[in-house]
Amino acid sequence: TRRLLAEHAAVQVGYCSEKGKVPLLSLEALHHLHIFIFVLAISHVTFCVLTVIFGSTRIHQWKKWEDSIADEKFDPETALRKRRVTHVHNHAFIKEHFLGIGKDSVILGWTQSFLKQFYDSVTKSDYVTLRLGFIMTHCKGNPKLNFHKYMMRALEDDFKQVVGISWYLWIFVVIFLLLNVNGWHTYFWIAFIPFALLLAVGTKLEHVIAQLAHEVAEKHVAIEGDLVVKPSDEHFWFSKPQIVLYLIHFILFQNAFEIAFFFWIWVTYGFDSCIMGQVRYIVPRLVIGVFIQVLCSYSTLPLYAIVSQMGSSFKKAIFEENVQVGLVGWAQKVKQKRDLKAAASNGDEGSSQAGPGPDSGSGSAPAAGPGAGFAGIQLSRVTRNNAGDTNNEITPDHNN
Repeated sequence: TRRLLAEHAAVQVGYCSEKGKVPLLSLEALHHLHIFIFVLAISHVTFCVLTVIFGSTRIHQWKKWEDSIADEKFDPETALRKRRVTHVHNHAFIKEHFLGIGKDSVILGWTQSFLKQFYDSVTKSDYVTLRLGFIMTHCKGNPKLNFHKYMMRALEDDFKQVVGISWYLWIFVVIFLLLNVNGWHTYFWIAFIPFALLLAVGTKLEHVIAQLAHEVAEKHVAIEGDLVVKPSDEHFWFSKPQIVLYLIHFILFQNAFEIAFFFWIWVTYGFDSCIMGQVRYIVPRLVIGVFIQVLCSYSTLPLYAIVSQMGSSFKKAIFEENVQVGLVGWAQKVKQKRDLKAAASNGDEGSSQAGPGPDSGSGSAPAAGPGAGFAGIQLSRVTRNNAGDTNNEITPDHNN
């Protein structure tokens, strides 16, 4: 394929020379561009994998909180103590996110959210409270849901999308290359885009937790038992939690682009080349890139894993993969039975008016009629829930 492309490029060079013009990219530049695209793809996948590995390591530390919650269910003294009436401001979750001084100040609230992403981004009280809010909203009838296991499956599904390179990311690369004008130091200034976006995403995720705490503190004075928050899409940008995932995708790709471009220039043209730029612009770029990688793995990714569950609907990862496949197959079979039944009734309308014979009752179509209708109703509930309509009647098995 490369040989064919090179031959085609050679033809274009000859065509341009006949017209007294030169091509936009020479053969050498086109060859280097192929290498850079390959290096960029490898770098992006590598950095995404490292982010997931280090982030999952930190999220795995929360498993001990999940296990401790499961053990407390069998302690009658702990259950009795939790039913006592306590003041809202005595809960650790409220103390950490609802300040007594300047509690109505928007600036102070955002400042606290900005600083908290650098230390103890998710505490035990955060995990316990958000877990309970998710269960009470989406699967109230199943308090033994393994929230940690569900959260890890949802994170894996989301990052299957992040590892890929979407079309809008390639558009950004093209714009970046076109803005690479001598004297603009584009490589230096462009590094601050993912840096600023990462801080904004981390601050927003922390602020979502703070908003959940403020809602409870402003509506209640005392609470009997555990503190329960109410997840909602309204806490996210434009009421769409998916925007956070798109921003993380762009941040990781842009960071990989910066690092890949540096090493590609170094290997291809040398460290002292004019394309590399001055050292005073190179060092800050590398420091920012390392900082983004560490902060995204240590803080932003764990925050996203748990805060993204605070939307109005749950994700399909709440079911095991084999259950998801079974539901899809079930829906297809129900649809096929309905289509066959409709075709039979339309094709033999006269006989259907007389009613089915006694022998027809042994067939599968009549038995599938009410069952298919019930199955379709149940499946539509699952689909609406995944699309954003919360339905507390859906209670998956606690083993899943």
